[in-house]
Amino acid sequence: MELLFLGTGAGMPTKERNVTSIALTMYEERGSFWMFDCGEGTQHQVLKSPLRLSKLEKLFVTHLHGDHIFGLPGLLSSRSNQGGTASLTLYGPPGIKEYIRTSMQLSQSRMNYELNIIEIQEGIVFEDEQVSVSARMLDHRIDSYGYRIEEKPKLGTLLTEKLNGLGIRPGPLFGMLKRGMDVTLEDGTRIIAADVVGPPVPGRTIVILGDTRPSEGSAALAKRADVLVHEATFAQELSDLAKEYYHSTTKEAAQTAVEAEVKALILTHISGRYAQDGAQLLEEEARSLFPNAYVAHDFWSYEIPVKSREEI
Repeated sequence: MELLFLGTGAGMPTKERNVTSIALTMYEERGSFWMFDCGEGTQHQVLKSPLRLSKLEKLFVTHLHGDHIFGLPGLLSSRSNQGGTASLTLYGPPGIKEYIRTSMQLSQSRMNYELNIIEIQEGIVFEDEQVSVSARMLDHRIDSYGYRIEEKPKLGTLLTEKLNGLGIRPGPLFGMLKRGMDVTLEDGTRIIAADVVGPPVPGRTIVILGDTRPSEGSAALAKRADVLVHEATFAQELSDLAKEYYHSTTKEAAQTAVEAEVKALILTHISGRYAQDGAQLLEEEARSLFPNAYVAHDFWSYEIPVKSREEI
């Protein structure tokens, strides 16, 4: 699992930063990647990255401001021309369905894959045997959501030395025990799966927020997450401006991370006024409250480490 930041700027693109888009790669887990927001020019950013649109499985939109959605029509159209034939599901606030359908219809764009559009509310928006995704409303000028992605615990590893001691060699019985199925040997010995399989490996939790001022929704979503991606449009000295425009400062994002007890904080949606050395100053400001904080830049990646069993 890895976060790849395709666009980290706020409002409009600059020479250093494109507008918002984040990819969550899950190639080992699902053979695909997910995308969060799709600002203008995102498909160009994808072309400069290792990503392939044919592997895009799900796309989550936080809110309907242009710097988060203007790249959608082009990217959805290009996916067809880049070998994307598997179905794609898009999640977003009410209005996203009308925006996509109108854009695609008026431009006479064609897709050779099934596009499912789900307009979300607070609560669980997706769940399967591997992962669940829940959404909460944030505090912005329009409806803006944050997403909490929770990986479910993985099966423990087989205690192979113990199995060898029982005279069981690698083969079909290993697979059955690994899946939690008790087995009976030819001599009538009953092997209980729980006795020969280690404890489950806890899943990871990633939280990605849309634009927001500090809010109850942010804190609730972020609780004890492995990584929190939080906007930090302004430095703390511009806190009045941040409040007026429904954005957050570096220290406000860091304070959320402290209170939520997250492990890592990544700041994005950076105002164009913080060019060159400005990002380092923002990072230092956040680290004064939360040491494990980073300011993302375009094409920067962050690997989410697998938890140890002791972290259950």
